[in-house]
Amino acid sequence: MKNLVVRTARWSAAHPWKGIVGWFLFVALCLGAGIAAGANAATTEDYRIGEAGRAESMAAEGGLQQRPVEHVLITRAPGAGTSRSLSGTEAPAAAREVAAGMRKLPEVRSVSAPARASNGAALRVTVTMKGSELDGKKHLDPLLAQTRKTAADHPGLRIEQTGGPSISKGVDGLRSDDLARTEKVALPVTLITLLLVFGSVAMALVPLLLALTSIVAAVGLSMLASHVFPDAGVGTNVILLIGLAVGVDYTLFYLKREREERARAGGGLSSAAVVELAAATSGRAVVWSGLAVALSSATLYLADDVIFSSLATGAIVVTVVAVVSSLTVLPALLAVMGERAERRAARRAERGTRRLIRRRTRPANGNGEGRGGGRLTGTVLRLVERRPAAALALAVTGLLALAAPVLGISLTDMGRETHPRSVAAMQSFDRLNAAFPELKAGHQVVVRADADRADQVARALHELAREAESDPALGGKPRTRVSADGRISMLQLPVPHHVSTDEARSSLERLRDRYVPHTAAALPGAEIAVTGDVARYVDYPAHQKQQLPLVVGSLLLVTFAMTVWAFRSVVLGLVGVLLNLLSAAASLGVLVAVFQHRWAEGLLDFTSTGSVGSRVPLFLFVILFGLSMDYQVFVISRIREAAQSGLPTRQAVMAGVRGSAGVVTSAALVMVTVFASFAALHLIEMKQIGFSLAVAVLLDAFVIRLLVLPALMLLLGERSWWPARRAPALPAAPETPLPARIG
Repeated sequence: MKNLVVRTARWSAAHPWKGIVGWFLFVALCLGAGIAAGANAATTEDYRIGEAGRAESMAAEGGLQQRPVEHVLITRAPGAGTSRSLSGTEAPAAAREVAAGMRKLPEVRSVSAPARASNGAALRVTVTMKGSELDGKKHLDPLLAQTRKTAADHPGLRIEQTGGPSISKGVDGLRSDDLARTEKVALPVTLITLLLVFGSVAMALVPLLLALTSIVAAVGLSMLASHVFPDAGVGTNVILLIGLAVGVDYTLFYLKREREERARAGGGLSSAAVVELAAATSGRAVVWSGLAVALSSATLYLADDVIFSSLATGAIVVTVVAVVSSLTVLPALLAVMGERAERRAARRAERGTRRLIRRRTRPANGNGEGRGGGRLTGTVLRLVERRPAAALALAVTGLLALAAPVLGISLTDMGRETHPRSVAAMQSFDRLNAAFPELKAGHQVVVRADADRADQVARALHELAREAESDPALGGKPRTRVSADGRISMLQLPVPHHVSTDEARSSLERLRDRYVPHTAAALPGAEIAVTGDVARYVDYPAHQKQQLPLVVGSLLLVTFAMTVWAFRSVVLGLVGVLLNLLSAAASLGVLVAVFQHRWAEGLLDFTSTGSVGSRVPLFLFVILFGLSMDYQVFVISRIREAAQSGLPTRQAVMAGVRGSAGVVTSAALVMVTVFASFAALHLIEMKQIGFSLAVAVLLDAFVIRLLVLPALMLLLGERSWWPARRAPALPAAPETPLPARIG
């Protein structure tokens, strides 16, 4: 297997059209298989976590699980007079009309009697739909049509519909629009960046083409994988986010090396031979990088959460497909393009332009590596070479300063009220909660006991409700429900506060720590648990914090093991872990400083929640570690090559960093472009993820790889390779035969 990379490239270069056609057939097969199998969406059961999840499972046993609920809100139409009151008979008639229409729909389970707001300014009809809580948005259209029909019949009233299904449907539409807008921005900017890097339209289109086809294939494969790891609806997002970044990067690493080898050969090697040399160096680095990203992403499965499992599956699939594309179809494309370039060069030579051809193919500095990133990069590296200790101290101090805000991080699950008001259902949601504050949130106390204890359970829950009536954070009328078999009972307590407020969270604490224990004492042997909107909101971040040490510990171990395995150096393994920790902490610190405060709201177009989404840090941490390995493997591979050529480690460090600076900078610009485009999304968590990843890549490419890594390796010297005395070869180093020369 150790020669697999080179053998694959050699075959593709020798049979380019078979390789190209085979790749597109593979992409079509993946997509077709995925469509045929269909995606397996996560169910309500997959989201159950902590005590809230346990209570929901108990409720579901008795058929008391949460159902999709919609509310039809009736208020006076804007401009229809100064009075807010719904006096007269039109509003009640409209409420009866919409209720009657809803009851006829097969999607509807039950319809409540119209309820009037305490100030008389609104009427509400509550509609409970059939099916599971997550399926409501799939069957929403007939309900919306009925609401629109009633509204058209009563132009003097504002009749609108909102609820969990409506909001979910609106958010999904907004997410789709945002992603389409992101593609329109990211793709052209990425193409322009590649044009600047290569100066050739054909060469710039190759990375973009392979990235897009990799994304298409990964979407199909992820649909197949969803039958093992259910899709939480975020898989396509992460495939696009990661796929465009790594797909372009891996191709870029390979292309830049192929051009260097072609320039170094000065026209003396065939295209197939040049491609084979690139495969033996950058191709191998791409394999290690992709493996690192995939293994790092796999640690997300340890979070024991369907959303993170979906994220992990998408990241792994698209990364592996991107690696396969760079090892199979890319050599074939380069061989075809190289052969055409050779034919053009031969025709020019026949016209007496041999000198021009030699000048165009001559290496920029005689060794095929160019000047490595331009004048600014050269200046920075010279300063690092002269004063490595000072450069290291300055860079680390700066990164630690950026990381400092992490100490004050506040993690919360992003409640429904954080969704953008550009979603029409959210505007109705605000008006509904203003008229009926008891609908903002709720607690559900679920009890499981033998059926013959149903009366005893009912008395205990009645006493709990009476005790909770004096709680200032609770309001509205409690409601008790009992399963048909009498084994499951549920007490519903309205909370007139949004789930993200201190009042809502403190009411949950009192319920769980004070009221429920009293009830449990009165019901020995019964099982009691609390769920509801607030409990879900609180239990999810708590679960993430509980799993965080396991995920992070596994991630550090994977990063260390991968680096040691790749470079046979314990020292570099420790260096990789420390630098990735430093980079991740700094980017998290910037994220906290920007999103937990209000100073950047206008700049980035968001409304601060005073917190960071509970999923963001863990996802950022894992993905950043994987992406950082891209640059780490590529840069250290170049350093190792220089050391193996006979240079002392100090000189090899500078030669390797200079030789890789140009491609690392170009790759970073592409990644930052992709990630920054996600920072323009409306959904706050996606905005936070895109922003933090863009910052992380900037710090990693321009601070860690240009300042911290070279300074640290200069100070370590030959000790960098410990326990070896000199730079060892990669364990999978292929024994490449001498390529054939042209002519």
